[in-house]
Amino acid sequence: MPNPKHRHSKTRRDLRRAHDFLKEKSTSRCPSCGAAKLPHRVCPSCGSYRGREVSAGSEKR
Repeated sequence: MPNPKHRHSKTRRDLRRAHDFLKEKSTSRCPSCGAAKLPHRVCPSCGSYRGREVSAGSEKR
């Protein structure tokens, strides 16, 4: 197994880690109720997908 011969600087380490951050998930608007939802998934508030009722939405109790 290869081992590093020299220590990498903090700058070099931080440059490598610059792309390790988490990205925010993309959301879209539900055409029937206008709530934010993940694309290509059933709307969690009204339960519709592609213009028709698929499952019962979560009612607030």
